[in-house]
Amino acid sequence: MRALVVGGGAMGRGIAQLLAVHGHHVALEDADAERTRSAIEAIGASLERAVARGRVAADVAAAAATRIAPDDGGGDVAIAIEAIPEDVPLKRALLARLDARLAPGAILATNTSSLSIGTLADGLPGRARVVGMHFFNPPPTMPLVEIVRGPETADDVVERTRALAVALGKEPIVVRDSPGFATSRLGILVGLEAARMLEEGVASAADIDRAMELGYGYPMGPLRLGDLVGLDVRLAIAEHLERELGPRFAPPQIMRDLVARGHLGRKTGRGFHVYEDR
Repeated sequence: MRALVVGGGAMGRGIAQLLAVHGHHVALEDADAERTRSAIEAIGASLERAVARGRVAADVAAAAATRIAPDDGGGDVAIAIEAIPEDVPLKRALLARLDARLAPGAILATNTSSLSIGTLADGLPGRARVVGMHFFNPPPTMPLVEIVRGPETADDVVERTRALAVALGKEPIVVRDSPGFATSRLGILVGLEAARMLEEGVASAADIDRAMELGYGYPMGPLRLGDLVGLDVRLAIAEHLERELGPRFAPPQIMRDLVARGHLGRKTGRGFHVYEDR
């Protein structure tokens, strides 16, 4: 299968790597040729780290690296997955361009974590093939894929997307197009309450995270998870859910202040925690 991945950030690179490791040829597109080249180099470095950690066999990684190339505009794409920023006009414009380019049977998937599939697909001639395919960070290792059925998504598109997720070694769930879907809606609420507790001085960030890890079996505490995802991303999702679902999703001031200061989490070296090894 040949797939197109649009977006060379952490999520797009991870999705492209996952597809390539499982034998699929990937055309990667970012904002320009230089960013696309840098994204492909970063995937190569990620594959080397995966080999060093014993997660991927050396021959599998070497073969995967050969399957990823810059997009050449070819039309023989079975699925296109967009992983660009969570911005409705930006995503709508991209989906319209891809819808006009792809063959009728191709799937058009969006990696959005909270935006309405119906809104993103509204007015597209091929809106029945638009589906949410929400991967989690990092895509090569996180086991869940949340498949979101839009109001006009065809049944066969949902089933083919679910089958692809299984073939990629993932555990898919299928949810209805609702604000925040299942995962963002639940995850954001826990993360916001943890941030409020930190703001109120209930406990340190380390102890709040440790409480959820040891007391509830979380593999990563909610504050550290927010840092991993990116506090700017989490803030945007919370603001979207506040507009859609009401004040229980209102972001606390501590989150707004950290983002305003450029403390976005692991990617900047500081968020709720400080990272010396980013």
